[in-house]
Amino acid sequence: MAQAKAAKVAKALKSGSTFKKTTKKIRTKVTFHRPRTLKKDRKPKYPHISTPPRNKLDHYQILKCPLTTESTMKKIEDNNTLVFIVGIHANKKKIKDSVKNIYDIQTKKAPDYDALDVANKIGII
Repeated sequence: MAQAKAAKVAKALKSGSTFKKTTKKIRTKVTFHRPRTLKKDRKPKYPHISTPPRNKLDHYQILKCPLTTESTMKKIEDNNTLVFIVGIHANKKKIKDSVKNIYDIQTKKAPDYDALDVANKIGII
């Protein structure tokens, strides 16, 4: 059994058709840098973030404060609008949600509330 197997291998070696001869790679650089092939999984001893990040743009960061100047008082009386100083990253939807949450006011195009009454309730006037 073993002799037959050895004879078969010897015959395959002599014919050379089953084994392909590899060519040597041509080196283009003088220095040799050992390739780093071992890639280990990370096993951290502790998590890098201990707590989940807090929401920095909460309702009080979106609506900073109401503006109380002469021109805003004129807008309250004439246009029935309130003016607020808002955060730089706030958009219209977030501002609307913040006004609804903090002051319990529905913001709509049609004036449901009188701006003077709301300004009194908030404490602007």
